[in-house]
Amino acid sequence: MLTLVTGIGNQLGVEVCLLLHEKGIDFIPTDRIILDITDKDEVEEFLKDIKPDVIFHCEDYTGVDAAEGSGKEKNYLINEIGTRNIAEGAKSINAKVVYISSDYVFDGTKSSGKYLETDEPHPVNEFGKAKLLGEKAIQNELSDFYIVRSSWIFGNYGKNFVDDMLTLSIDFDFLPAVVDEISSPTWTRNIAEFMLHLIENDCEYGIYHFSNEGTCNHFEFAMEILKETEATPTPVNSAKFLPQLAKRPENSALDLSKAKATGFNIISWQDALAEMMKDAVLLEKVEEIPSETLV
Repeated sequence: MLTLVTGIGNQLGVEVCLLLHEKGIDFIPTDRIILDITDKDEVEEFLKDIKPDVIFHCEDYTGVDAAEGSGKEKNYLINEIGTRNIAEGAKSINAKVVYISSDYVFDGTKSSGKYLETDEPHPVNEFGKAKLLGEKAIQNELSDFYIVRSSWIFGNYGKNFVDDMLTLSIDFDFLPAVVDEISSPTWTRNIAEFMLHLIENDCEYGIYHFSNEGTCNHFEFAMEILKETEATPTPVNSAKFLPQLAKRPENSALDLSKAKATGFNIISWQDALAEMMKDAVLLEKVEEIPSETLV
């Protein structure tokens, strides 16, 4: 199986590549320099030359607030048009696609229970709208696809809430964390493992919701992140927090029943966070070793 990974410049793309390397699976990593997904002709030519069996489409534009203003064009160019180009290119070579979407395709107003794959999307910000259009492009062009919606992604290989909290706690006493937005944190390593699980087990094609088990607000998340430090986050209401251009869903927790039915073991977000932070310590130790000893 030859696999193409887009978006190796972001935290999930890195994690997918590391997992594929560990598993001994042949893959070709791409970023926006190697492959401009917004250029339809370039994508078509590249895919016909490489002919991957599977495409893990991890590249996206994640500037949620910027997407409301200065980044709006780029948001749709990458998340909608770029995804459509990948879908059309994949169709021409009969490749399977695993596309990463977001809980932000929902408005967060569901009155009871968590969001199911069958619930009608209704995004309340431009990022969510573009990701939903990306989903529709995949669905319109392909029959062999997996759309994986996830939430509050964190990991060791990019900027995210965990990294922000740990970094800010070094120099600042005031660490505001929102209490009126609820979802489920999700470790990039576990998303990558689930993506590969879908392919390796020939799971039913379609949309899947995936996060780590359990829900929380950002304040509870921050408390868990900082529990081994002397720092203490401060609970704040989103309306009184630093100005945010994009509206966020108040409760975008995803139902994991369909993902669990595939046989994949989903750990709690607390356990995932603990495992990630152990990995972070190991990474720091490796970086401290003189490079000549690693040859």
